[in-house]
Amino acid sequence: MTEPTDPPPPSVPAAIDRGMRRLLSSVPFATATVHLGISVSGYFLALQIQAIDADAKVGNLALVHAVGSVAAMIAQPLIGVLSDRTRTRAGARTPWILTGAVIGSAGLITAGLSTTIAMLVVAAMIIQFGFNTLGGPLSAILPDRVPTRLRGRYSTLAGIGSISAAILGPILASLFVDRIPLGYSTTAGVIVLIAVLFVLLNPDFDNRALPRPHFSTRAFLVDLWVDPRRYPDFGWAFLGRLLIFGGYFMVLTYLLYLMQGYVGLGVDEAAQLVPLIGAAGMPGFLLAIVISGPLSDRIGRRKPLVLVGGLIVAAALLIPLAVPTVAGMFAFGIVATIGFGVFTAVDVALISEVLPAKDDFAKDLGILNIAVALPSVLAPALAAAVVTVSGSYGAVFATASVITVAGALAVLPIKGVR
Repeated sequence: MTEPTDPPPPSVPAAIDRGMRRLLSSVPFATATVHLGISVSGYFLALQIQAIDADAKVGNLALVHAVGSVAAMIAQPLIGVLSDRTRTRAGARTPWILTGAVIGSAGLITAGLSTTIAMLVVAAMIIQFGFNTLGGPLSAILPDRVPTRLRGRYSTLAGIGSISAAILGPILASLFVDRIPLGYSTTAGVIVLIAVLFVLLNPDFDNRALPRPHFSTRAFLVDLWVDPRRYPDFGWAFLGRLLIFGGYFMVLTYLLYLMQGYVGLGVDEAAQLVPLIGAAGMPGFLLAIVISGPLSDRIGRRKPLVLVGGLIVAAALLIPLAVPTVAGMFAFGIVATIGFGVFTAVDVALISEVLPAKDDFAKDLGILNIAVALPSVLAPALAAAVVTVSGSYGAVFATASVITVAGALAVLPIKGVR
């Protein structure tokens, strides 16, 4: 396999250039599939849980997100190591991308048919396992096939897809608020279609002739621990991701309930406004991400932009404390998505440069992606505890901001990336 940083063979430069352009132009749609399914289900799940048992909605939502995220944390490294060792005519990543799209979509349809908390728990596990089965191998395409000089651009485009889907998912879901099963099934169909088109447009090479690394269950379990003393950059990147996503998810997970319990809106009004808060931040997000990724490539620096993005998100989390109104929540949404635009545009590129081993790209990315999945377990539980102890939803914002600042600062000790 040719190293992604090597120049292309002189005989086929045009074909490789066309293939890279096609990959760059289609990756936003591919990354959108992962986050579209998760964001749509997150919007619907909050409504379904409240309809089933309004009095216990905070705890039940935390439970559903927790078990779903456990499934995500299992899927990312497990599918990653299996993908690294897969040898097929279609390559190492394609079979798992398609498998994940089908499993995740089946979970969406299951959620649409659920009428109890227990059924929603099972559906959430299927959704998270499926879309993380898709997401792990998809993220490995970056170190597999993209030259270092283009990784900031690729990271930008991937971030556009993921965050756009996270923002637009609730808007799409709000169109089906009275027809939730149809909303789930429509989303499932769109995701499978995009995944199929992506792998057809960007075929991987036949890797059956490559040696298959030996797989040992014991070695796999041991390898899940990447020693931060041996790989400190990897450890700091993991910690930074964990804290930034954790702080943001504390608010994002409970946004529907915060609009009710903190701002004072009714259920219907809150359900209508939550998607609009995300949409309001879309222009600033697109501007931030389009500027930040190419700028990172141009100046050859990742850390300053990751730091600035995290600090902007932290500042945004304080806005509702000062302005506990609908306007304050919209301001939070706008500023936070700008910060996430800066952060997301560069974070993926930074991470691709701190991976310990070439033969374990997907596995190591799977471990780093636990830093995105784990906050879905910890953040709702921590937010619920903060609400219980303080008796106020407002304390969630202050706690989340402190955690996010710590995550932004974690990028500073990284030495292998500027």
